[in-house]
Amino acid sequence: MTTPVQARPAESAGRRALWLAIASVVMTFMLPLAGLVMAIFALVVSIRAIPALRSVTRPVGIAVVGIILASLALLISLGVTAMQFYFSDELGSYAECRRGAGTVTAQNECVEQLERAMEKKMPFVRPGEVQFPFPP
Repeated sequence: MTTPVQARPAESAGRRALWLAIASVVMTFMLPLAGLVMAIFALVVSIRAIPALRSVTRPVGIAVVGIILASLALLISLGVTAMQFYFSDELGSYAECRRGAGTVTAQNECVEQLERAMEKKMPFVRPGEVQFPFPP
């Protein structure tokens, strides 16, 4: 009878989960949509690493840290991606304005137009001041 060969030993499952979680955090700040996919993948790998580590009686702390980092990256990338989709028209107009702006003054005008357009779309912000939906 032969012993089955494991392609990836269970001892390295925790390190693999942690590295994927760190990569998902980095990817979230570079490309939020790609960070979203990477965070989901890192979360799945981190969760699957816990039983693998327990089967060889290794500490599961690294996998838990991977779960925490992947969850944090998932939340951040979900938020940023949702905001990008919500403000897609305004951001598209801003990109078009920046392409045509030849001077610093024109670029500053593009930024001001973006700010005004975003303020109009956000229901809890009045022009010039930030208000929270609930009184203090």
